[in-house]
Order: sequence, then structure tokens, then C-alpha cells
Amino acid sequence: MAPQLLPLAPRVQYLPGAVNSLVLEDGQGGALLVDTGLDDSHARGLLRALAAAGLTPTAILNTHSHADHHGGNAFILGRFPGLEVFAPSLEAAIIRHPVLEPLSLWGAWPPPGLQSKFLLAPASPAQPVETGAVRLGGVEVELLDVPGHAAEMVAVRAGDVLYAADALFGPAALVKHPLTFCADSGHQKASAARLGTLSGVRVVLPGHGDPTPDLSGLVAANLAAYARTTQAVLEAVAEGAASVDDLLARVCLRLGVTMRDPGAVVLNRAVVSAHLTELLEAGAVEWAVEAGRLTFRPA
Repeated sequence: MAPQLLPLAPRVQYLPGAVNSLVLEDGQGGALLVDTGLDDSHARGLLRALAAAGLTPTAILNTHSHADHHGGNAFILGRFPGLEVFAPSLEAAIIRHPVLEPLSLWGAWPPPGLQSKFLLAPASPAQPVETGAVRLGGVEVELLDVPGHAAEMVAVRAGDVLYAADALFGPAALVKHPLTFCADSGHQKASAARLGTLSGVRVVLPGHGDPTPDLSGLVAANLAAYARTTQAVLEAVAEGAASVDDLLARVCLRLGVTMRDPGAVVLNRAVVSAHLTELLEAGAVEWAVEAGRLTFRPA
């Protein structure tokens, strides 16, 4: 069956997938594409769905620089050369130089095992965009600052529709990934809570999951999941002084997470590190160098 855009509001549609792509029509046969998926397969389906709806892309907006949200850019740009790509400033730099993503996770030039499409998307010429009311590809949207999952991520509001990107995850995604990825767990919680204060939102679409009219319920589920991770890290530290890798193993046991490849370990290690930063800043944890090892213990 051919990919099909699903309506959220007049001139607001989306293509469901492992990552949702938002499609905002300009009223003249064009459409702003928000997040293009992981790879050529998703991008190809997105272009087929656009063509079936009689739409042509006018610009791309990437809400953040994770490969599963901009990996489809290259395929679309191959079909529509010169199409402008926008992203928050730091995220745009990473989209232009994608190796920065695995480089930051590994802390050095990434080995081949960390250069898969899940961590290293093709480069595309993203340019910075500011938050607030903007006009992109002929479409008026409001970009909301929602850092945490990524350093400078934005959510997108179009009338009474909110595309939360990865500031909010659907319930199934939260169950599948108890260690929800974040660069800054404190900001992740604050961003989710701030979205919960928005008025006039009729439907919210997470980056991963189905649309829902229950914004407050989705926010509550995400905040509870983020808090569980912080608590699991705190309890792991309470077992005794340990390195980040030892704490990761303890946290995975608590949350029932099984890691089978180096990429999963590196991603989840970053999550534990983010929550450790939050706990260090709160004075709940302290760190020290012992016998050449960086260790963490209760404050």
C-alpha cells in the first residue's frame, strides 16, 4: 500500500513511521517538511505521499540533529536540489557535520561500529533558525525552545496542532526505551513540563508515537518516565562508589534494559551521564578520582 499522509488539521498532515514527519501546506501546492526520517526508505515514502496529495516540498525543518530525524534529507535534496534546510543553530552545525554526533558520544573519532546510519546521517546544508514565529517555505509556524533530548531542539506549533518532536514520546516508546535518550535531563524535564502549560492545543503529535488530544496526560507520562531514570541512577550510586560504566550496568538491571551492541551502550551511557550531571548540580551526588578511575558516590 502506498504511503499516505494523515490529517491533523486543515493544511496540517503527517506521515507516520518510526519517526513521524509533519507536513505543513502553504495553500499553493507546496509544503514544509518537518523531520525526514532515518534514511532513504522513509524519505522515499514521504515524497510518494506528497506526490499523491499533489504537494511539492518547499523547505525542510529538522527539529534536532539526531540521525533518525534528518537522515532522509539527502534523498529529498537529491530530488529537489537547492531546497532550503533549517534547524536550531547548534543542531544545524551537526547536520552539516554529522560526525559530530558519534564524536560527542564516544569522546574521540568514532570507530566504524559507531558510524552506522543510526548515529551518522549524510550531511545536508542546514542553516540556523530562531525560535518564535517564523516563515519557512511559505508556511507560518511557531518554533518552541525545548532543549534536553538534544541541546537545542525545537517543537513546532501550527495553530492548535503541536508537533512535540522528541520533547515528548508516545507511551509505547517510553516502554520500549526506559532509558529515554537525553543530553540534559534537567532541561528535558523542564521542556516537557513547559509544553504541558500550553493552552489551545487540540492535538499533540510526538516524534515517536501516535497523535493524541491528551497533552497533559502525555506530559505526565513522560515526566514520570524521566523521573524513574533519575531515581534509578540515584539508587545505583547509593550501592557504592562506581564509574559511569558500572552505574550503567546497575541502572540497566533496575530498568530491565538489555544492550546488545556498542551503539546501545554508548547511547545509554550518555543518558546515565546526563542524569549524573543533574544529580551533581543538585548536590545529591559527588564525584572523585580514585586509583585513576572517575567514580560517583552519594553526597
